Amino acid sequence: MDVLGRFWARVATPVDAPPREWLLAVAAAALLVVLTPALWRPARTVVTIAHEGAHGLVALAVGRRLAGIRLHSDTSGLTVSAGRPTGPGMVLTCAAGYTGPALFGLGAAALFAAGYAVGLLWALLALLALLLVQIRNWFGLWSVLATGAVVLAATWWLPPSGQALFAAGLTWFLLLAAPKTVVELQRARRRRSARDSDADQLARLTGVPALAWVGVLLAVDLGCLLLGGSWLLG
Repeated sequence: MDVLGRFWARVATPVDAPPREWLLAVAAAALLVVLTPALWRPARTVVTIAHEGAHGLVALAVGRRLAGIRLHSDTSGLTVSAGRPTGPGMVLTCAAGYTGPALFGLGAAALFAAGYAVGLLWALLALLALLLVQIRNWFGLWSVLATGAVVLAATWWLPPSGQALFAAGLTWFLLLAAPKTVVELQRARRRRSARDSDADQLARLTGVPALAWVGVLLAVDLGCLLLGGSWLLG
């Protein structure tokens, strides 16, 4: 019980935010990763984890039965759930993917702004652990374990100030990466290489054109970026 008490005190105790210049520096580093193809390719797997995890969380929240999640080496993924094939629950499940990383980033920014950078990292570890039990292929298993290992190393070896910077960098990355994935989605749709994309599924479910759904997804992600960024720089 004493160990649990010390752990909870560490997680729940607010830490001071890093200086504004450092937060801008990690934001620039996150932007560099997003804009540099050689760095974006491996880092995009983290966004896919958030994307598919959001599908899974919303599917469970609306009463669907989650049948498994797969992550692929080309940074694509697949979340399979069973339940009613139409209706609001299915619409929310489909819409969760491309908005999930941004909404996770917004939630992370809120925790960071409240001073809970250390708690934020442990919350991420808990979410990764929940996701792990739903992974159904080896590449997905390796990806989630590797991501969790990096976050765990940061919580284990970095001082609180270092953990705060790491948490800020990861939050910036999610916020900045989410709009780019929507832009990539539309590029793939224009090349007709994504005919069964989330936007096209939403169009079939609602009758609203897929391009309009792309606009909605992009608007949500940009809104999260602006709001989350203001909270981070507070």
